[in-house]
Amino acid sequence: MMTAEQIAASNKANMETLFGLTAKAFEGVEKLVDLNMTAAKAALGESAQNTQAAMSVKDAQELLALQAALFQPLAEKTAAYSRHLYDIASNTGNEFTKAFEAQAAVAQKQFASMMDTATQNAPAGSESAVAMMKSAVTAANNAFESVQKAVKQASDLAESNFAAMSQTASGVAKTSKKR
Repeated sequence: MMTAEQIAASNKANMETLFGLTAKAFEGVEKLVDLNMTAAKAALGESAQNTQAAMSVKDAQELLALQAALFQPLAEKTAAYSRHLYDIASNTGNEFTKAFEAQAAVAQKQFASMMDTATQNAPAGSESAVAMMKSAVTAANNAFESVQKAVKQASDLAESNFAAMSQTASGVAKTSKKR
């Protein structure tokens, strides 16, 4: 069993983790607000310029040329915004994942310690039950590690797919600009 000091230390560590994660969440929100404010300011300025340019158009052909010229920068800006948004979400998510993994490792160690104490004090003749319990704990730990690895692989795959998509979008935007 855990002593009162161990429980107090565990609670203190949990609170520190909670406050740390809350700070990280607020940092992510702050970065998101900054990104959106910057994008909104830029969009407002560009909207004014584009409106003035549209008002000075003299014929349909000039209007089509203006629309084509506006499309390429819009695609690049959208891709850049998406990259920034992904980076903010990814970095914030990584901080939460690190904290979760650290807490899970501590919990596993505490549980293993508790199991060792319990099995040392097990009555004679309960060896098979103790072995079965240890086997179940080992299997649960292995399953947990497998899930963590699968989540990491899925996250890495999603990140590489996003990077490829961003490069493709940038390539398309640059190709359309050259035309």
